[in-house]
Amino acid sequence: MKTNKVILKAEDLDGYLTETDKAQLSIMKTLFQKALDCFPQVSESRKKHDMLITVYNEMGKLMQDICKHEKSICVYSFATPNEIHAEASRLIAKLRDVRTGQEEFIYYIQRAYEMLFNLAYAGRNSVDKNYFIVKTPVTTPMQNYAVHKSTNIDEKVSNTVMCVMLRGALLPSMIMSKEIQEYSSNSYVTPFALFKISRDDTKKEDNMEYILDLDRSYFDLESLDGKDLVFADPMNATGGSLVTIIKYLLSQGVKPKSVQFFNVIAALKGALRVVRALDNCQVWTLWMDPLLNESAYIMPGLGDAGDRINGWDSPEHQRNIIQLIADYGSNIAQLYRSQLKEIERTVLKK
Repeated sequence: MKTNKVILKAEDLDGYLTETDKAQLSIMKTLFQKALDCFPQVSESRKKHDMLITVYNEMGKLMQDICKHEKSICVYSFATPNEIHAEASRLIAKLRDVRTGQEEFIYYIQRAYEMLFNLAYAGRNSVDKNYFIVKTPVTTPMQNYAVHKSTNIDEKVSNTVMCVMLRGALLPSMIMSKEIQEYSSNSYVTPFALFKISRDDTKKEDNMEYILDLDRSYFDLESLDGKDLVFADPMNATGGSLVTIIKYLLSQGVKPKSVQFFNVIAALKGALRVVRALDNCQVWTLWMDPLLNESAYIMPGLGDAGDRINGWDSPEHQRNIIQLIADYGSNIAQLYRSQLKEIERTVLKK
């Protein structure tokens, strides 16, 4: 039976890296090996405890120096004032923690994307404002109204399409679309394009394959041409999924105006691959991690974000998009009802 799939291989991705990139990644690998050497004794040995802190500070400084010269990579903790770094650090710590359950994990994912949205769109230095008049529940001595103002983002978002890399990116994409709706003066609800993209986890990082299943994707090529494409994937490990999708769209004659990639955690290698492979692409990440293991998972990472958001499915019985949405429950369905209507329209239109 013929399948309608697009496949990108790891060696194609690595071809985009420069010699400088490879040298810096090699240094990072050496530093992280020092961290690995500390792990077995870090809870018992004060010396190993202090050494681990030193190594992580060195890796953080190196990543900050690398990103300082890459204007297409914006890391929240590198780009914001020191006094607000603790908020991001504590949030990432909660997401990493093995004790953080599904509901709490979703709560912190929502907070993470609110922070990323603010970094990218609702800039602190913007002087252009929108005014909102809100009717309140107070009716004595007469009906009360309040006036509020927020950053004017209309020009930034009016051309956007939310592109979902199923399945771990479904809820983050809904969160980003909701933020756009809340900030825009006309309550703009983004159109959606849904891509069934996965990687072959029987392979290793150096021979990984990324598989775009067109039969189980939902999008219209014409509606993506000339648009600002927004992707919200909680984890950017290798960059392969995004590059596979964009390269496919380009091969079909689609020319995006821009590509915006929002991650809670990005591996250094994944971020570099993305900006090397794609023109006019901006990576926004709350946190950067130093390395990938041989299975292409981020280290130290936080596990499989998709499973921690959606719950685990066996490979033989994976829930479809409608089942995933149903399992989010009525609270999320009510909160993101406009986004769900757009997603439903996109799926049923195919």
